[in-house]
Amino acid sequence: MAYTFSDANFQAEVIDSPNITVVDLWAEWCGPCRMMTPIIDELSSEFEGRAVIGKLNVDDNPEVPTNYNVMGIPTILIFKGGQLQHKLVGVQPKKVLQEKIAELLS
Repeated sequence: MAYTFSDANFQAEVIDSPNITVVDLWAEWCGPCRMMTPIIDELSSEFEGRAVIGKLNVDDNPEVPTNYNVMGIPTILIFKGGQLQHKLVGVQPKKVLQEKIAELLS
């Protein structure tokens, strides 16, 4: 199951983390965001123990999207060691995300 990120835990779980962290910024009302949910859940299981993969609801947590200039959702932010490595806007194929994560793991 995908991790739940928030404004409150973002610093500790993403910025201060040495891990690869994938954050899916989404909202309940966003159809394309709902299309990403099964992909994020699958990636979370696939990369368990090697990367932290989860979701952040932009309606409940406005600080993170503002800090990263998120203008549309879904937006996927991929971090390594607290540094933003990739910012992907719109629905992404699972293969694209797998490749981005694997690239950072190598």
